[in-house]
Amino acid sequence: MKQEYQQFKQLLQEFLPAEQIISDPLRTLAYGTDASFYRLIPQLVLRPESEQAVARIVKLAFNHRVPVTFRAAGTSLSGQAITDSVLIQLKDGWKGYQIADDASRITLQPGVIGGHANGYLAPFNKKIGPDPASINTAMIGGIAANNASGMCCGTAQNSYRTLHSMKLILADGTSVDTGDSHSVTAFRKSHGSLLTALEVLALQTRDNAALRQRIEHKYRLKNTTGYALNALIDYRDPIEIMQHLMIGSEGTLGFISSITYNTVDEHPDKASALIFFPTVRITCEAVAILKKTPVSAVEMMDRAGLRSIENKPGMPDFIKQLPDDAAALLVETRAGCKDHLAEQVEQIKASIASLETVRDIEFTTDPQEYSKYWAIRKGLFPAVGAVRQTGTTVIIEDVAFPVDQLADAVHDLHQIFVKWDYNEALIFGHALEGNLHFVFTQSFDDQTEIDRYEGLMDDVATLVVDKYDGSLKAEHGTGRNMAPYVEKEWGAQAYALMWEIKELFDPHNILNPGVLLNRNAHVHLENLKPLPAADPLVDKCIECGFCEPTCPSRDLTLTPRQRIVIWREIARLEASHEDPERLAELRKEYLYQGIDTCAACGLCSTTCPVEINTGDLTRVLRSRNNERHTKLAQWLAEHYGGVMTASKVAFKGADLTHGLIGTKAMTAICDTTRKLSGGRVQQWTPAMPTAAPKINIHRPVTDPDAPKVVYLPSCASRAMGPARGDDEQTSLAEKTEQLLRKAGYQVIYPENLDQLCCGMPFQSKGMFEAADYKAAETEAMLLKATNNGEYPVFSDTSPCSLRLKDNTDQRIKLFDTVEFIHEFLLDRLVITPVDETVALHITCSTTRMGVGDKLKRIVAACVTNLVIPEQITCCGFAGDKGFSTPELNESALRSLRDDVVECTSGYSTSRTCEIGLSHHSGLDYKSIIYLLDRVSQPKLNADNRVPENKLIQHTNTEQ
Repeated sequence: MKQEYQQFKQLLQEFLPAEQIISDPLRTLAYGTDASFYRLIPQLVLRPESEQAVARIVKLAFNHRVPVTFRAAGTSLSGQAITDSVLIQLKDGWKGYQIADDASRITLQPGVIGGHANGYLAPFNKKIGPDPASINTAMIGGIAANNASGMCCGTAQNSYRTLHSMKLILADGTSVDTGDSHSVTAFRKSHGSLLTALEVLALQTRDNAALRQRIEHKYRLKNTTGYALNALIDYRDPIEIMQHLMIGSEGTLGFISSITYNTVDEHPDKASALIFFPTVRITCEAVAILKKTPVSAVEMMDRAGLRSIENKPGMPDFIKQLPDDAAALLVETRAGCKDHLAEQVEQIKASIASLETVRDIEFTTDPQEYSKYWAIRKGLFPAVGAVRQTGTTVIIEDVAFPVDQLADAVHDLHQIFVKWDYNEALIFGHALEGNLHFVFTQSFDDQTEIDRYEGLMDDVATLVVDKYDGSLKAEHGTGRNMAPYVEKEWGAQAYALMWEIKELFDPHNILNPGVLLNRNAHVHLENLKPLPAADPLVDKCIECGFCEPTCPSRDLTLTPRQRIVIWREIARLEASHEDPERLAELRKEYLYQGIDTCAACGLCSTTCPVEINTGDLTRVLRSRNNERHTKLAQWLAEHYGGVMTASKVAFKGADLTHGLIGTKAMTAICDTTRKLSGGRVQQWTPAMPTAAPKINIHRPVTDPDAPKVVYLPSCASRAMGPARGDDEQTSLAEKTEQLLRKAGYQVIYPENLDQLCCGMPFQSKGMFEAADYKAAETEAMLLKATNNGEYPVFSDTSPCSLRLKDNTDQRIKLFDTVEFIHEFLLDRLVITPVDETVALHITCSTTRMGVGDKLKRIVAACVTNLVIPEQITCCGFAGDKGFSTPELNESALRSLRDDVVECTSGYSTSRTCEIGLSHHSGLDYKSIIYLLDRVSQPKLNADNRVPENKLIQHTNTEQ
């Protein structure tokens, strides 16, 4: 670390806790990475938890001339959120929100994810205006600071247009709340000169006819290039001018510590159509017509874009036969009721009925169907990322043209791609606003490639500005990438005005310097991010960060994106041999930061645009580290019954000790022992299970005509009983059998049950051979028990269900708890819901199997009130990580107790997860089997028999 930053760090330590000041090489690189194709490594990463702390940091930076950059989610694409100085990163302390009584406004801190904000507003049929494609990852701070828009909001509902007020911190550390009259009055006194200067600039701008007309003309389109100069002509109050200048300023004028939006209506009824046209020109003619109809979104996809997804599962075959100049429009319309929606659909269809289409226009109101259409549109960017060559990056640019010139603009862009040999480039975007994105792959390995990229960007700038007078950045923000072209787009006079604004707010140039405005004509070609080959499992990663909100270790160590960043750097250093000391340090630190604290839950793959499961990489690395234990793992696999017996003995011994000395003494002794052992002794908590009783697999058959189900209790269910003090002391296996019999089933257990395991305990540690051995052994027993697949299999633990589905003979019809209940038990039971508020944890495996919504419906049918904590994804218990690395479980569940304070109990579908959930919530978490059994009775037909099972009828038909 440079000397000046050492001194700055010492001053920070006077008021910031040590854990909020990060300077080690691994984490500064990991935390300093954003979604752009630039790389700068900060000297310091700070994670303050309050406005007061940020204000002190900024004031200190102002006094010592230390540049600072603000970072929320880091999904920005143009290099807005990177620095080689001080990065201020927002974490848990910035997720507060408040909704007005009539839901007409919502106040949000900058760390709130945009999708979560819409979730808070959903019960009121409201939402925030901005709707970027990254809304489920992007945070409000970045959405506002970049004036992000999206597919439906256009210019009428972006942050600039829907802003009510904000709290902000200026470069000198001063705070002001524009929604608080007392704060504004004080600010007018303390910063009267700033406000007067803004008034003068606004007056001069309005009086300058040419400049005013230029600004009005530029904002006829979506435009985020440079500062929001329209604030100078739209508003006269300098407070309003100031807060609207902050929108889109990319943290270069101040820090938005909270923002209040005017909300917009979220219409409940929607209809979408994917319309194919034979040529781009006809497609663009349709756009101009549709702009006058009640459409909420019109997304265009060119032929190259359609070609990139035509072979994906579920795509209709006719896409492959489309002509070379074909294009498509994804059209959506929304209404407050179904009748109005139907009228709008007919109006839209009639408006373009005279245009030639490849196929008939068909709108759908089925959410599953139109979600497929939107998945096609959203899949275009990752489709390029998934097929790019290793070592190249994916670049997405973002321009806007007048809608009436869209066809010519698309043609001209295609010609530029041909000129510079970007054959894979594709075009799509928000056609209704003339806003087009073009995506291409780029290598920066040599000067020839950099020169090619420069030529492309220069030609694009000339085309957009000189020929069409469009916008070089419509919604992705200026960043470093377009900073050299701001003057070209706006002209010398407006550009000089932007510099005046920057110097007025930030006279020492400490706020995100070099971003948005930069006199270096080649800044967009410098500090380019390397993407070396690291491992085929993760080489397709484009470092977008979409994975981060799902990761249980995101607040403890690293996220999937950051794990990949560090592993790529390790691979680069290994290949280059340039810095062996740094390589050794990164390898050493990565053991804990990257490997030990990864839950390997795979949730990252569910939000990754190219479906990367970073847990797969973690398991491979664990396998390499554990090679010397391969023989031991195989021995344990072959003697698994003994392992299970030993586990029960351990649980029984711990429980007996707990009963003798009490919870307080047991906790103290175990915590001390773990500390003295350096963490080698595993964690004990009062939620630790007792030993489960042995399962009686030879119960007499009471109804030989009853449908059969093979019940496979997981090894966790067979070993772990309820915790001491739980209100329900029946083991899960016993309770499950009771429920299945209640529903009229004859329960069959597979042979050698004590020996069986899905292999997950071995797989999670990278012991792949032992894991596969156990899965194969279980497969053989299940085939025998099911009569080669004639009977269904009920698996009571979701992680085990997921692994078995992926690793057993397809003849075995294996159902997870959720699936079996939802598809078959609900029809055979009468449920009387109880008046209770319960918590539900949806395990990572449940999410990955795609049955989370079914689980919600099951629990919602059993109780009157259901709470699903939104910040909790994977619980981080991860098999035995809750015992060996309890800080991962603690971090993942850090907000749980507050979220479930009104609940009486909690439910899930994994016994190990329930241990951590119980410990960190103060509730008794158990399987949903217990809840369903408690609220249900058998459903009898006229003969007082449970009705025939539709599953058995279905499978018999298949046979």
